[in-house]
Amino acid sequence: MTLGSRLSQGGQPHLNFDGPTTTLVRTVTVVVALATTPACAADVGFLAAPGIPAKEFPSPRRPVAAIASLSRSAHDHRDLLNEAGEVARLLELKPGMTVGDIGAGSGYYTLRVSQLVGSKGSIIAQDVRRDYLIELGRRTEELKLTNIIFALGEPHDPRLPPSSLDAAILGHMYHEIAQPYAFLYNLAPALKLGARIGVVDFERPTSKHGTPIELLRCELAAVGYDKIATYQLAGDGGYLAVFVPPQEATRKSARDIVACTDRAGSR
Repeated sequence: MTLGSRLSQGGQPHLNFDGPTTTLVRTVTVVVALATTPACAADVGFLAAPGIPAKEFPSPRRPVAAIASLSRSAHDHRDLLNEAGEVARLLELKPGMTVGDIGAGSGYYTLRVSQLVGSKGSIIAQDVRRDYLIELGRRTEELKLTNIIFALGEPHDPRLPPSSLDAAILGHMYHEIAQPYAFLYNLAPALKLGARIGVVDFERPTSKHGTPIELLRCELAAVGYDKIATYQLAGDGGYLAVFVPPQEATRKSARDIVACTDRAGSR
């Protein structure tokens, strides 16, 4: 590992904060343009044209959790469990990749994976809360991390450019997606051929800020995502479920998607 990451005795990457400095690609509404300075808070906006409207998709048949307040209070505990390093290893993240931190929030994955992908890679920190992205932008400026792009999304649409991501991480936020079928459908075109998405969550009801694995698998399968594997993370870190997105040629239409019933009893 390079650029501030190191291997533990168990072979898993631990990420520190000797952040890289680089020229990054900064995208603004629809148009992708080159920039020679880090994306600033004022630049936060949509990176792509709208996808399919939410009204074309079924609504979830289970509770949607409220968006968690912005907090870094749990970061130290998650670092003790090496959550970011473990997820990076299992998703096979490498220097030079472009990784989406979907629902970035306080930036736990953004700040750590930024170092792993290095000066030739980038992180797209995406969220539906512009104020969260502005605060994260201030934090990245303090740490002098310059390979981070900020992307505003909508509850039904991440608004990311086509074929822009080598991997995507949905860290402890899936249960907060108000329109999961629309969101997943509109996310798929942003993932390159061979890309993987990793969903990190707890095995508990969505009303209690988790997602039962059976329900997660059903909802992603309904949109055409194929599950590769599920891993139990260390300690009380929850699970990582890894999927591959549907290809354009095989995607079903939005109106053919059938919402899953929550059999875990979290309704």
